[in-house]
Amino acid sequence: MKLSREFTFDAAHSLDHYPAGHANTRVHGHSFRARVTVEGMPDANGQIVDLEEMGRQLHEIRNKLDHQMLNDIDGLEQPTLENLCLFIWDNLQNGLPQISAVEVFRDSLGQSCLYQGSQHVH
Repeated sequence: MKLSREFTFDAAHSLDHYPAGHANTRVHGHSFRARVTVEGMPDANGQIVDLEEMGRQLHEIRNKLDHQMLNDIDGLEQPTLENLCLFIWDNLQNGLPQISAVEVFRDSLGQSCLYQGSQHVH
């Protein structure tokens, strides 16, 4: 079984790997939506995870990201969709060991990135 919860955040970033003068090199902002999925079978209480505890952990990561300059967050100096997925995963995996996927959306642009977990060097 898979169970998901979502949260939203608004944040600014710039991406310095684009050519000089490119719009992405300037500070700009997005509204993001993140979906965190856990996987497993229900426990004796009929739950994969306690949704209140999952919500508390998502609230903590949301507070790290919301209304921030993403480039200034340790571990997120190059804040692409891909790196946002890895950052969220890394910040949740210890407290949420059932995590199986993180997807980050920029709905206004029709973009998203899905990370389904594996060992990575970050």
